[in-house]
Amino acid sequence: MVLLAACAPAQPGTTPASPFPPSPIPIDDDPEALLGAMSTRDKIAQLVMPWIPGTYAAYDDETFERLQAWVDELRVGGLIVSVGSPLDIAAKLNRLQESSALPLLIGSDLEGGTSIRFNGGTPLPPNMGVAAGGSDSAAYLMGRITALEARAVGVHLVFAPVADVNNNPGNPIINTRSFGEDPATVGRFVAAEVRGLQDHGVLATAKHFPGHGDTGTDSHLALPVIASDWARLDSIELVPFRAAVAAGVDVVMSAHIALPSIDPGELRPGTVAPGILTGVLRDSLGFRGMVVTDALNMAGVANAYGAGAAVRAFLAGADLLLQPADPREAIDAMAAAVGRGEITAERLDRSVRRVLQAKRDLGLFRRPTVPLDSVPGVVGNAEFQGAAREMAQRSIVMVKDVGGTVHGLRGTRPPLTLVAYGEDDNRTIGTVLAGELRAAGFPVTLFRLWPASGPASYDSAAAAIGRGRIALFATADRPVAGRGSIGLPGPLTALLSATAPARPTILVSLGNPYLISELPEIGSYLIGWRANSVTERAVARALAGTAAITGRLPIGIPPAYPRGWGVMRRVP
Repeated sequence: MVLLAACAPAQPGTTPASPFPPSPIPIDDDPEALLGAMSTRDKIAQLVMPWIPGTYAAYDDETFERLQAWVDELRVGGLIVSVGSPLDIAAKLNRLQESSALPLLIGSDLEGGTSIRFNGGTPLPPNMGVAAGGSDSAAYLMGRITALEARAVGVHLVFAPVADVNNNPGNPIINTRSFGEDPATVGRFVAAEVRGLQDHGVLATAKHFPGHGDTGTDSHLALPVIASDWARLDSIELVPFRAAVAAGVDVVMSAHIALPSIDPGELRPGTVAPGILTGVLRDSLGFRGMVVTDALNMAGVANAYGAGAAVRAFLAGADLLLQPADPREAIDAMAAAVGRGEITAERLDRSVRRVLQAKRDLGLFRRPTVPLDSVPGVVGNAEFQGAAREMAQRSIVMVKDVGGTVHGLRGTRPPLTLVAYGEDDNRTIGTVLAGELRAAGFPVTLFRLWPASGPASYDSAAAAIGRGRIALFATADRPVAGRGSIGLPGPLTALLSATAPARPTILVSLGNPYLISELPEIGSYLIGWRANSVTERAVARALAGTAAITGRLPIGIPPAYPRGWGVMRRVP
């Protein structure tokens, strides 16, 4: 039993009065009892989850007051929290939970661990790096750590694991977010992470159904079109999703991709296609959990349908409507569809029942808030950091070492010129790598480049390289939502191509593994998968010869390196 307190009244002409009385009354947390007490509009609101920032905000700040209105007036069923410190996120979520008539379901995009959203979260490798280590127990451990850190700050629904098969090296948005290119292997790792997440108290989400791996278009920008027929889809893209369903995954997320061969006569995102979300996912794969949309403000669906995307997705089979551009407009559009008879009361109750049952199973009616003093004891603790270091070390892959440059470093400790290239949000790239190599006895000169670096910066980098014996490049190229492409900038590629014939050159990718395809002249190539301090330390140990190199490619790198390839090196 819980006490539901009255919330702030709606503004005239906006949100209809709530069915909950203005004084606290006991209401059973049984979904059927709750459904009987809710108005149609409140039921609809339970299916809408807007995005909120995780950064600090005073409670009387204009931004926070807008979030508060979504909870108090619109009565949304949940929220999606983004980047912030764990304590700021937890405090913000506690405040919103305390004012909500029903407990909020809180989701967050925590694929590859919490560090991509929580400042101070355990910095785990991305999925492809975990797979390079070869052990699906690492995927389970990643799920466990992610779940415990998520629940510590008040997150219950994790938008992970990525179940896409990355069989297109030019894919600008999946890349290292996938476990690899082999469907069965990806399925094994997906199932392991699902179990790790759900065994430790969160809802796992297999995404992006029915598979976003074989596309060269970012659905944040436009609608990707995949020409796969049923035989191809069934034997490749659907394999990891079947593994997730067999592992008992609670949630599946739709993809804003068009499949005209599966959705005959239509060129529309799968998110709004009944044949995809109901016909394939529910009927063919037998999935009985919750279906959530990918963000409804993404161009792949918003450009065509606007606020109507929520209605289209719901009619196609979605339960939760994530990140509409305007939650009030989404609720209004759904309410209008109910009024027109497009959405039946039975269909609406079916989805709301799933949401309420999930909240009950998560224990949110008993305790929707989290103790703030427990957050620092969980998020980023020593146990988790140790696991991250081990996983990062096992993930290192040496693709090639022509001439034995890397092998020779251990004995000679020669001077190194380190050129580090990072995105604008990674201002410290190369710092830890350079420091660790210096501590191991290497003289290191560090030079940094950025996307905005001009000809003068590249000339200075070339001059620094010319003064050294061995050139070491560390690059942090990664998939970025909305950029539409992946790969190193032309001037950096040109610098690498000019350096390799003149002196021993080592390229370390702290992200995109496919770089060597465009740079065959590079003699030594290692992959570290992610740009963070843990990975930079692991790379330094690998280069210095104090740690073994045992990782293997979970993808093939055309034209020369097949899946499973890796140059092994043991430690004496």
